[in-house]
This record gives sequence, structure tokens and C-alpha cells, in this order.
Amino acid sequence: MNTETYIQFFKALSSDTRLSIILCLEKNSKNVTEIVNELKMEQSRISHNLQCLEKNGFVTVKQNGKQRIYSLNKDTIAPILKDTKKHTQKYNINRC
Repeated sequence: MNTETYIQFFKALSSDTRLSIILCLEKNSKNVTEIVNELKMEQSRISHNLQCLEKNGFVTVKQNGKQRIYSLNKDTIAPILKDTKKHTQKYNINRC
């Protein structure tokens, strides 16, 4: 992998909105309305950021009638969150 690939990966995580969505989906799948209600953000902002997350494989989406149900990528992103929590707890990460 080249450096640009890593940069794009971490850019996706560096957005407060996208990271909030990822953490919102950590425990269970949700539709856009549920995410909007939980995060108290505008629907268009959530939808725009979900597109980016889906495009880059952070979340998956399934159609359920008229609803799109978003889930965290359990194979790759969920373990990263688990390892991040472990790291931040071990090293007591604070703002730089």
C-alpha cells in the first residue's frame, strides 16, 4: 500500500461527523432517521457522510423495503475500533 491510501483512510476517520456515525453504528445497524435522531444532525449531512463511508467500505448498506439499513463493517472496522479503545485506554490519550 502506498502512503496516499493510508492518508485517504485516515481522512475518512478524521471527520467528526463520519466518526460519530461509525460509533453510532458500533453496537447495531440503523437507518438514516435513527442515525439523525441519535446524533441530532441534519439528514443531508448524515446522508452525505454515509455515502463516503459506504464508498470506502467503512459501512455496508442493505435495502429493507424503502429503508436503507446501515451497518458497521464488522470484518475490518469493528476490530480497528476495538484496538483503538484498547490503545487509548493504555496510553491515556489526550489532545495533542
